[in-house]
Amino acid sequence: MTAYWFITNLLAAFLLPPLSLILLMAWGLRLRKRRPGLARTLLGGGLAGLWLLSTPLIATSLLGSLMPPPRALNATQADAIVVLGGGRYKDALEYGGRDTLNHFSLERVRYGAHLARTLHKPVLVTGGAPEGADISEGALMRQAMQEEFRVAVRWAETASRNTLENATLSAPLLRAEGIKRIYLVSHAWHLARAVPEFERQGFTVIPAGIGQKARNELEFFDFVPNAKALLNSYLATHEWIGLFWYRIRHL
Repeated sequence: MTAYWFITNLLAAFLLPPLSLILLMAWGLRLRKRRPGLARTLLGGGLAGLWLLSTPLIATSLLGSLMPPPRALNATQADAIVVLGGGRYKDALEYGGRDTLNHFSLERVRYGAHLARTLHKPVLVTGGAPEGADISEGALMRQAMQEEFRVAVRWAETASRNTLENATLSAPLLRAEGIKRIYLVSHAWHLARAVPEFERQGFTVIPAGIGQKARNELEFFDFVPNAKALLNSYLATHEWIGLFWYRIRHL
C-alpha cells in the first residue's frame, strides 16, 4: 500500500458519507450538555442527511447530475477505445487467492469489448496498482478482455493511480500512433471528471458511458432509504469532490 493511496483514501473517508454524517452526529452527542441547541442541530442534520442520501430519489438525482446526455456511437467518431479501470477484487479465494477485477472494472471491460467488436477500433486499457499490489489493474483488464472476451488489447497503461494519471500516462501511448480522437469508456457518473482530463491532453473525446438510465415516474419506494441508494450517493459525492479537487489542481 502506497502512502499516496492511504492518505487520499483516508481523507475521502472523512469527507464522504456515511462517515462524515456519523462524525457530525458524534459531535452533536458530545455537545449535548454544553450546547444543547447546537447538539440538536448537528444530530438532526446528520440524521436527515443520512436519510436523504439513502433514498433512491436523492441518489438517482445526484448521479444524474453528473451524467452526459446519451449519445449514439458510430465508427466514424473516433480512432481508438480507452477503457478506464474501476478497482479490483483483492485476494479472490474463488480464483486461487489472486486479485481480479471488481464489478466496476468488469462492466467497463465488457462494454469496451462490445465497442471494439462493433466499431472495429483498437483498445487501450488503463489502471495502475495504487494499493501496492503485485499486478496492475491495467494488466488485469488486458487479461480479462483478451482471455474472457476474446478482444485484443493494443495498449495497456499500468502505472496510473487516479483518473488524472489515467489521462496523462495514456496520452503518450496514443500520440505515438497518431491517435487524436477517442471513445472514453467508464461509468456515466465518472465521465464528468474523466472527459476533461483527456481533453486537456489534446484529445477529442467521445463519451461512452455505462449505466445511463431514462428517468421513470416517481414511486413510493423512491422515498424509502436503502443501502444501494446510499452507495450511489457515495459515488456521486466522491465524483463531485473529485471534480472540485481537480479544478483546484488545474488553476
